[in-house]
This record gives sequence, C-alpha cells and structure tokens, in this order.
Amino acid sequence: MAGSRPAEPDIVRYYTDVFVEADRLERTPLGRLEGLRTRQVLTRLLPPAPATVLDVGGGPGAYAGWLAAAGHRVHLVDLVPAHAAAARRAHPGVSATIGDARRLPLADGCADVTLLLGPLYHLTGRADRVAALREAARLTRPGGLVVTATISRQAPLMDLTRQGRVDDHTRPALLRTYATGVNDAGSGFTTAYFHRPDEVVDEFGTAGLPRPDLYGVEGPLWPLLAVAGGPEADGPLFAEVLRCATLFERDPEVIGASGHLLAATRRGADRAGG
Repeated sequence: MAGSRPAEPDIVRYYTDVFVEADRLERTPLGRLEGLRTRQVLTRLLPPAPATVLDVGGGPGAYAGWLAAAGHRVHLVDLVPAHAAAARRAHPGVSATIGDARRLPLADGCADVTLLLGPLYHLTGRADRVAALREAARLTRPGGLVVTATISRQAPLMDLTRQGRVDDHTRPALLRTYATGVNDAGSGFTTAYFHRPDEVVDEFGTAGLPRPDLYGVEGPLWPLLAVAGGPEADGPLFAEVLRCATLFERDPEVIGASGHLLAATRRGADRAGG
C-alpha cells in the first residue's frame, strides 16, 4: 500500500474498535439501498446454485450468509479477525478465515465466483489493487465470474456535505481527496481509495482480466435519503431512489454519481494476470 507504513493495522483497528460493520446494510436507508441493489445485481450475474463462491473481504458475512442461504458453497476471507469470527458464528454454513486479498493460500481455479466487495476500498496503491485483482483471477476457474465493489470518487464530497462537515477548514482536504482518490485521515474513515469508473476498467485490464461491465449501485439520487430522514426515507422516496438506481445502473454518464460501483467480468480461458 501507499504510504510510509502498512495500512493494515489501521484497517483492523477501525473495524474492530471504531466502526460496527455487522448491521451496516440494515441500520440506515442508505445501507439498505446499497445492500438491496448489490443483491439485485448479483442475483442476475451469479450462476445457479450450488456454485463455489469465494467472498474475499466479506466482513461479518452479510452477503456470504445470503449466498449460503441460496444454496451456494461459500468461503469467506477477511483481513479483520473479528469479522471472520463473526461470520462463522452468524452463518454456520459459511467457512471463514483471515487473509489478505493480495495473496491467499488457496488453489488456482478453486472458485466458480470470486467476490471482492470490500478490499479495493482499502488499497490506496494501484499496484496493490491490481495484485488483488490478479489474485481474484488466479482463484477463479476459467469462465468463472469476478465481481468487485469500489467506492466512487464523488462519494466523500456528497457524504461529508450532507453531514454538514464541509467548510473553509475541511474543504482543502476534501478537494485533495477528490483529486487523488486517497482518503484524508481527518474524515473519520480509515485508509481508503475512491475510484473513477475508468480507473476500475483500467485496473481490470492491467490485471489481465477482460473489460468489466460497470453498474452504479445506489444511482444518482442516493444523497436524498441521507437528508430526508424519518419515515419518508423508507417510503415513497426510497422506492423512487431505488427505481432510478435500477433504471440508470449502466448509463456511463450517470454511474459515477453512485456511492458504490460494481464491476463484473468472466475470467478468460488462459490464466489472467500470470
């Protein structure tokens, strides 16, 4: 990772002592929108059950549990020991171990589907993100599916603005983050990188993977949920934001306005990234 010291301790500390990830996709309308839309897209892409799914950076198992309940064989790997332990407790049908997305002690072609729905958030160096993608390619069988999630470059600007945290003091750091993609430690978030859509495509290509299809997860109206509050955020407004996100999910002029991007491709017959 970029920087003078490894970022892994910061990430482990953040998700162990600072931030509760376990119910993130349930406790707010924004979280529910992200979870629902991610499941919608995955449902269309995944092969029929039972498939072998490797959930790299799967946290406490929000998606792993859902996939196992659908009949898939799921192995979760996460950098944070507390997350792997929580996944094992909450989802008995899911195996879970501790590991780094850039290098995993697993066999070539062991998965029908490899998901990276978190690791690319936290690798600030391009070489590290490409390494994680190459590893995903190695672990996926020929013709298998690779799906990643990234946080969009616009998300910090939208999120901090809706929190009322942008002023003359914080604006320079926020603009640096927008220019570089690297999160500023003063934001309250941990080590992170925010992608532009074309960067995602470029990194897949450098890793030897075919050009991915990109999907905007929350769509362009998601900030409205963050400022609406109350029952409206889960009522007609939520339904309209969800409808808009689905309608424009592949529009290249719009997807960058989503908080998160999904990228999906199928591994070629020759080992990618070798």
